Amino acid sequence: MNLHGQSKLLRIFIGESDRIGHQALYEAIVLSAKERNMAGATVIKGIMSFGASSHIHVARLIELSEDLPVIIEIVDQAEKIDLFLPVINDLFEQCGKGGLITIEKVEVLYYKSKK
Repeated sequence: MNLHGQSKLLRIFIGESDRIGHQALYEAIVLSAKERNMAGATVIKGIMSFGASSHIHVARLIELSEDLPVIIEIVDQAEKIDLFLPVINDLFEQCGKGGLITIEKVEVLYYKSKK
């Protein structure tokens, strides 16, 4: 796949404990992106957050938070990101939890596999 120039960054903010059945929501999102041949996806675990509920989630050495923030980032061509949005919406509906989804225009300078 060749990814260069104008693209979109899809950024999804959810909680680590968000699930669809026994599967983590972030895992369901990444696997759905892979099934659709998206350019790639990264899951980033945060150490502190709050959202619409205003509840603070924090990682501390003494206590383990049960719901740390997770961010999934996917960069691909604008058309592929746009086609993936209904999939994300469906996964959010199945999960029944809240979250935040943003899209930004980005310029890809380098994208190449090790092959």
